[in-house]
Amino acid sequence: MIENKKVLILGMARSGYEVAKLISKANNNIYITDMKDQEEAKLKELEELGIEFIKTDEPESLLDETFDILIKNPAVFPFHPCVVKAKELNIPVVNEMEVAYHYINKPVKIIGVTGSNGKTTTVSLINEVLKNAKIPVKLGGNIGTPLSQIVNELEENDILLLEISDHQLIDMNDFKTDISVLTNLCPTHLDYHGSYENYKSVKKKIFNHHTKSDIAIINASNYDSMELTKDIASTKYYFNNEENYITDKGIYVDNELAINTSDIILKGHHNYENILATYLVAKVLGVDFKYVNEVLKEFKGVAHRIEYVRTIDGVSYYNDSKSTNPTSTITALKSFDGNIHLILGGMERSQDFHDLTPYLSKVKCIYAIGEVRGRIMAYAKEKNKESYEFATLKEAMVKIKEEVKPGDIVLLSPASASWDQYLKFEDRGDEFKSIVNNLESV
Repeated sequence: MIENKKVLILGMARSGYEVAKLISKANNNIYITDMKDQEEAKLKELEELGIEFIKTDEPESLLDETFDILIKNPAVFPFHPCVVKAKELNIPVVNEMEVAYHYINKPVKIIGVTGSNGKTTTVSLINEVLKNAKIPVKLGGNIGTPLSQIVNELEENDILLLEISDHQLIDMNDFKTDISVLTNLCPTHLDYHGSYENYKSVKKKIFNHHTKSDIAIINASNYDSMELTKDIASTKYYFNNEENYITDKGIYVDNELAINTSDIILKGHHNYENILATYLVAKVLGVDFKYVNEVLKEFKGVAHRIEYVRTIDGVSYYNDSKSTNPTSTITALKSFDGNIHLILGGMERSQDFHDLTPYLSKVKCIYAIGEVRGRIMAYAKEKNKESYEFATLKEAMVKIKEEVKPGDIVLLSPASASWDQYLKFEDRGDEFKSIVNNLESV
């Protein structure tokens, strides 16, 4: 716990706001900074708790040797001047989840889910299964609810289920899970970490402090995941291996049919992998598979991940705003047969769009948007693919309405982060859905 300390919180958002409130009752001197204006109601609440908000583009100017700790928002890059200065001053740099972990004062079982893709679907499935089995579970982390917000609600023997991103893991020290799920690994967020090797080493922190009594659930078909976890101390369970696998007709656990694929609403091999991981979590916890099967017959997926929005004039619209890297977009492209109007683009993060090349035959036209649109246009021209360039999603949607024909698919799957124009990918997806839901039939 943080007591009698001078604290600088770098970045407000939801996690900064919640961790500020969490540590406010222990005689701490707390300052929270952000570049943007914040909601007046939240600022008033923080002020009443004795927390000072400072709007600034140069938070490093506030930091000096009198501070005891820097709590960094996960979206803030590790080489931000304020982070660099803190390390030069030997001021510990942590994040909201690491802080909140030390406020868990009751025995709970912690399940952490990470990976390059599939985290949100997997953690959502696990949550639904546990609720269906009447097992007390609290869900939080990268899925949208900071641990700081729910830590005081935890009861003895609860399961604490957390989606954990690499942006959170990078500032983890003491945090430890009882069960860790690694869905897969692929090159992504390289601008944040500097290299794929750095990214993988950060992902490995999901197994920090594990012993033989802790559980690791790993994708056996993902080479990088297998290589990364060769030397971890955890007891390992594998999916996509000779015992736990997927066929066209069913999903098998311990070489026995768990469910027919025809009984599952979610489709696509990538979703079946997430389901396999969920079965293994259920197995480890001793949860009857009937509870998993009941969920799978009803579960329609998560918002912003290949989310069906609407069909109008024979054109189907899908929101895949959560695809912030090319690998995720490949997964989306593989989910459709063809005639795709693909909306690509967002923040420039040196992502390699050439990874999409084997799947371009399915794409009828590319609509390049955002900060990275120039590179996308160059790529489309190189591949002789019809394309159009727009600054914003809204502008692209006007053109798409003119171009589509019955039977076509409009897919927002940007292969890019949203931070060039949006606070989060959900905002981008919500704008897309709002535009689509307001389209008029012709």
